[in-house]
Amino acid sequence: MNTKLRLIVLSFLQFFIWGSWLITIGAYWFKTKEWSGAEFGAIFSTMGIAAIFMPSLMGILADKYFNAEKLFGVLHILGGAVLMMVPSVNDPGTMFWVMLLNMIFYMPTLALSIAVSYSVLKKEGLDVVKDYPPIRVWGTVGFIVAMWTVSLLHIETSASQFYVAAGAAFLLGIYSFTLPACPPQGANQSNKSLADALGLHSFALLKDRKMAVFFLFALLLGAALQLTNAYGDVFLHDFDKEPVYNGTLAVRYPAIIMSISQISETLFILAIPFFLRRFGIKQVMFFSMIAWVLRFGLFAYGNPGSGLWMIILSCIVYGMAFDFFNISGSLFVETQTKPAIRASAQGLFMMMTNGFGAVLGSSISGLVIQHFFTNPDNTKDWHGIWLSFAGYSLVIAVLFVILFKHKHDPRAVDTTQVEPLLTVEQA
Repeated sequence: MNTKLRLIVLSFLQFFIWGSWLITIGAYWFKTKEWSGAEFGAIFSTMGIAAIFMPSLMGILADKYFNAEKLFGVLHILGGAVLMMVPSVNDPGTMFWVMLLNMIFYMPTLALSIAVSYSVLKKEGLDVVKDYPPIRVWGTVGFIVAMWTVSLLHIETSASQFYVAAGAAFLLGIYSFTLPACPPQGANQSNKSLADALGLHSFALLKDRKMAVFFLFALLLGAALQLTNAYGDVFLHDFDKEPVYNGTLAVRYPAIIMSISQISETLFILAIPFFLRRFGIKQVMFFSMIAWVLRFGLFAYGNPGSGLWMIILSCIVYGMAFDFFNISGSLFVETQTKPAIRASAQGLFMMMTNGFGAVLGSSISGLVIQHFFTNPDNTKDWHGIWLSFAGYSLVIAVLFVILFKHKHDPRAVDTTQVEPLLTVEQA
């Protein structure tokens, strides 16, 4: 098997594991276990909690002590073992700790999968910038295939989805030990402090007003992402209570409908260079926020019957909502910081979106839905839920236009042509 194909398998399985349960755990939680929304919000916050500290800690181990591919494999095997435990959990409090342990093992593998792929490609003399993106796309394909698998097997509300994820985790864990060795590069890290390794010095960037505002909105948009991941599939499942929608495509295969979001994501990535050159980073990030308003607003008025087109359109605009902020935001960080702190600054960006943003979005949304949009019979006011999320996104968009000051420079699309503005000392 050639190098690229081997890394494609790695990327595919990496996201197949996540796609097997991330979108459908809500249906399992509310339909099978009938636990509360506040507790469900806490479950989704486990991803953010783990994302705050685990990738950096595992990165230190891979840099100094262990082969990255072996550490990657061990984490997946441990994660698979935890996923096997999930179906036996019958208490939401215990479920929180089990899922947190699973996320502690899984979240650092996202970064390690990139580190392993980069190391293997460089050893083969391949161009990382040119050759890695087509490999990474297969991760999104893996996520989509997992959603389709769970949906076609009709196990979206069943504990079996966790067995599917666990099987893939065990397979990837074992497979990783067959990959080319990626030994630690500890010699280059000998004088690096723990604060450096964890990227803590990048917090000095927050002393610059523009960067502080940017990272604040990164946190707020990270919260929005958790809303759609947590509740989209549950929303479609709830239509099965209305006889008029029985047998409709969206009710029978909600995960397949939701997978349109991931398909759209792969397509909007291709449009980013044009939009950045034409409109600039600030406008592109603003488009992302308006896309979130449409994402939630279309859900509020959509249904599996005559309103199916709204649900499908909502899934299509998700690609713009997700990609236009995450990728253009990463580029903004790239062009605004010096190389010496660029990796740490990117880590701070991810910490704000997938860490603090995810924790706040999951926890607060669960409490809000439980207290304001859950009826006495435990049904949910989905129209009100999605409109409140749309209103939240609209407020963010308006505040972003007012507070974020940035002048468009067409050269910023090519990071080699723009002198980065900030070092830690300048910030």
